[in-house]
Amino acid sequence: MSGVNGDLTAGSADSAAYRPRRSVLYMPAANERALEKARGIPADALILDLEDAVAPDAKDAARERAGAKVADGAYGGREVTIRVNALDTRWHADDLRAAAQAGPDAVVVPKVGSARDVHAVEKGLEAAGAPDHTRIWAMVETPVAMLRIEEIARSSQRLAVFVMGTNDLANELHAEHVPGRAPLLTGL
Repeated sequence: MSGVNGDLTAGSADSAAYRPRRSVLYMPAANERALEKARGIPADALILDLEDAVAPDAKDAARERAGAKVADGAYGGREVTIRVNALDTRWHADDLRAAAQAGPDAVVVPKVGSARDVHAVEKGLEAAGAPDHTRIWAMVETPVAMLRIEEIARSSQRLAVFVMGTNDLANELHAEHVPGRAPLLTGL
């Protein structure tokens, strides 16, 4: 996973917030066995996924499972995040509300394309009572997002990380998936 290397808020009052991430593991929140196995995997951070890894009919149960895993604290000192469904999906509002109430280290949001998207997520987190420590990880997956990256980066103190969605970006660019990712190097 490219781009998950540290907080963007380096100029914030708490410079200790900078946290290098060498490895981040996506775990399908619908798969209890995978979530249990993650307890012993030495990744720096976990993303409990409610989006791509979860079938539509399993999203409600996955949402509850992810919240419970965050609440039980079983992943130790690792950073634990929840990836919600994109803003334009029918699941987003419920995902965001549940994630806010669970209080993970961050909420990972796919297809962020503008500062307005980040503001909407921030507003949703605050309305649902998210703790102050819950950050936003914005997935950058489109050429439009790449063009607006500075605007997105400056949009919120809750925004902590950019996650490059290289597969979706390659698809949006109609680029070939090749070793070395040459078509994506400018974005990366």
